[in-house]
Amino acid sequence: MPRKRATKTATSAAPAHVPTPGLYGWITHTELASDDPVATKTWCAAMFGWTFKPSMPSPNGEYHLFAFSETGGGGIRQTHATETPSSMPVVHVADAKAAFDKALSEGAHEIMPPTRVMEGVTVAVIRAPGGVPIGLSGP
Repeated sequence: MPRKRATKTATSAAPAHVPTPGLYGWITHTELASDDPVATKTWCAAMFGWTFKPSMPSPNGEYHLFAFSETGGGGIRQTHATETPSSMPVVHVADAKAAFDKALSEGAHEIMPPTRVMEGVTVAVIRAPGGVPIGLSGP
């Protein structure tokens, strides 16, 4: 018997994420800031065999989500006007706002306050003592 094709509704089309409690404290996402995200995406797929989900819009252009394992992946985005191409680890946390507040109380500096990027995902970026940028991602 042929299977019926699922149809998308307005609510099912929006990206969403369910947190993974067993991975709190792990680097589960790496963000690559590139001067040419499409070229970086093509190279990473050919070089490392990374798989990509459909790109999604972001305030700075398309965001290319990739996976390199069942529990790890990341995204490739366009660099900002004054930014040098780079990579940044993103740590999975139970509560992005609470982790951000704790990071600041422990001596980190704010780069980007907690920002909801999709259902179930809030991200923040801090500069840890010593100057290292680290992303925080969680509900």
